[in-house]
Amino acid sequence: MSITYDDLPLWSAPFGLALLDTVRMKPNINVLDIGSGGGFPMLELAERMGKTCMVYGLDPTTESIEMITAKKLGKGIEYAKIVRGVAEAIPFPDGYFGLIVSNNGLNNVQDQAASLAECYRVADEGAQMVLTMNLPHTMIEFYEVFEETLLEFGLKEEIVKMNDHITEKRKPVEFMKELILGAGFSINTINVDGFRMKYCDGSAFLNHYFIRKAFKGTWEALLPEERIAPLFQIIEQKLNALAAEKGELVISVPFVCFDCSK
Repeated sequence: MSITYDDLPLWSAPFGLALLDTVRMKPNINVLDIGSGGGFPMLELAERMGKTCMVYGLDPTTESIEMITAKKLGKGIEYAKIVRGVAEAIPFPDGYFGLIVSNNGLNNVQDQAASLAECYRVADEGAQMVLTMNLPHTMIEFYEVFEETLLEFGLKEEIVKMNDHITEKRKPVEFMKELILGAGFSINTINVDGFRMKYCDGSAFLNHYFIRKAFKGTWEALLPEERIAPLFQIIEQKLNALAAEKGELVISVPFVCFDCSK
């Protein structure tokens, strides 16, 4: 199993703690976690909900299923099951769940509207749905330097690709609000929050294992292969200069938590 998942709580914990704080704990319900990844907050939620509830995780990847299965067995958590599947076709009957959660998971589905329609279908009347997701200005400090560097080299098409990537993965609050309401849910609260990731300099940021595994490959894929090394050398130098000016490099991660009901 990949050790990548050892780093996921670093990223997912702030989102997940907001989610756990928003969930209303109720006995005797089925719970669905969409996009369970490495098992947080799915398994934590299973422990907190207790033996009268069953928490189901839904994820399409073999790696996640193996990781969660191992963690479940290692922790002795009986009231949790991981199921292979996608949010656009949730493999459960209508009205099966009293609680649906997704911790930064709906950012990565192929069709958000179809996924939310499926959530509505499998939600029981009165069910709660809690969603967290990061917002378009995530890592704005990096993306500003990235765009500036691309512009300097006349790579306008690559800037369009960068912005398309951001738009695909990180939707504005109002956009998600309309999708949620369009699926039939009501929205109780919308809590916009965020956290910071601090680094000594740009070199530390770009060489951070989680950044390399989760982000850098995607950034590099936006560029012509022969440009990757020289451009990232310049980006690293600029981030280092920014850190020297500010005393450290601070990377912002804004996110939103939706509390919804059927």
